[in-house]
Amino acid sequence: MTQRHLDIGSRFVILITFALFVAALFIKGMGHELLLEAGVFLVSVKLILMAYKTSVNAKELNDRLDKVQSTLTRVETTLQSRSLAELRVESPAGTPAPSEAAQRPEEAKRGTPALG
Repeated sequence: MTQRHLDIGSRFVILITFALFVAALFIKGMGHELLLEAGVFLVSVKLILMAYKTSVNAKELNDRLDKVQSTLTRVETTLQSRSLAELRVESPAGTPAPSEAAQRPEEAKRGTPALG
């Protein structure tokens, strides 16, 4: 896949600005106004190149942020699996693991769950 350095809008602006520069060259001739037209052309090109550089930097930054995000996700997964393993190791072998619907001590003796 070929990578375009300038989008179609930037190319269009450069083309129009250059055409106007050439037209001014023939209409105005070689004089002070030619320097002004050349300055306008160079400023347009410079702004477009700066926009391109900014877009390249933004893409690189997004790529780096994606790598950081994937690393954080991997680290979180590792830490969660380790903490679950540590919880399993810390609980005594003979005691049942606590459940979400834990009963109160007096209900455990009777064997009926509480309603309130």
